[in-house]
Amino acid sequence: MINWLGVYTLYKREVWRFLKVMNQTLLAPVITTLLFLAILTLSLSGQSGNLVNGVPYRNFIAPGLIMMAVVQNAFANTSSSLMLSKIQGVIIDLLMPPFTGTEITFSLVMGGVTRGALVGLVVSLSVYIFVPFTVYHWGAAIFFIMAASLMLALLGLLTGIWSQSFDQLSAITNYIITPLSFLSGTFYSIQRLPGFLYNICHFNPFFYMIDGFRYALTDQADGNIQTGMTVLIVTNCILWGLAQELITRGYRLKT
Repeated sequence: MINWLGVYTLYKREVWRFLKVMNQTLLAPVITTLLFLAILTLSLSGQSGNLVNGVPYRNFIAPGLIMMAVVQNAFANTSSSLMLSKIQGVIIDLLMPPFTGTEITFSLVMGGVTRGALVGLVVSLSVYIFVPFTVYHWGAAIFFIMAASLMLALLGLLTGIWSQSFDQLSAITNYIITPLSFLSGTFYSIQRLPGFLYNICHFNPFFYMIDGFRYALTDQADGNIQTGMTVLIVTNCILWGLAQELITRGYRLKT
């Protein structure tokens, strides 16, 4: 039987944890995204024919910048939460109550998904002020935001489980998460890449989440949307199963 009260309480703790520092968790991504948007738009403002796949460049990069903010914050929420609990020695407060691995995984991950979705909403509204856009496919927009938040929340949880120090946590962020998000078509169309790199991009789940969300806002895509949905669903199922199993075993949590 599911401990719904415990699940809700743990989820509520995760949400209040980032809402209490809104300047850092919700407003800072807005400033960072707008700075990226301003610099990239101004740097190319004097060039003629500034279109990517028939879309003005600022409208092309806006979805990628929004998605980048979403994934970074969803990842940061779960990874920092678990890492802080381990460093401060309060992880026992998570392991001692009558929670199953499924309940702990669900509560922590949903906290990350909530932060990712809220950041996506706030950043989207802020970007819209400077770069008005039309949502052509609402279903795709919601799916890719939620699927991306879920995937990065799960990756953050796995990183928090594996890491024993903030150095290890930073290494995953700097050497894996950031490069994958930057090299997945955030600022450019992958159609401009050489053949080998173009094919490599199709093995990067980050490409599908950005391309899918861009499709929702511009009606243009570099890849196949159905393939992207399938890749994200399968990836999330695998990551969820792995995270749940590790938490159930107490891997690197009980030592």
